[in-house]
Amino acid sequence: MNQLKHRFAVAIAAALLGLAGCASTGGNAFFDDAATTMRVKKAIYNDPSLKVMDVSVTTEAGVVSLSGTVKSKAERSKASAVAIKVEGVKKVKNDLKVE
Repeated sequence: MNQLKHRFAVAIAAALLGLAGCASTGGNAFFDDAATTMRVKKAIYNDPSLKVMDVSVTTEAGVVSLSGTVKSKAERSKASAVAIKVEGVKKVKNDLKVE
């Protein structure tokens, strides 16, 4: 039984090392995009003219996508302007709809 546990532990360790090796060649992109998404959400929320709750933000390779609804064209434009100024944002894709 102990030999089976030892083999299982070795197999798990080998699998984890293999996954860690895969992640090191670009695994940080996911975390960078997640951090960018959070910074954009915070910037939009903290802007006094954009106290809107129906805006979704996603980021892929530094490209931020805004979706949801806003109350005016001005809010739609302002959301893009706020997002593009955030650190890590390369481009903004604005799919916000005006109610």
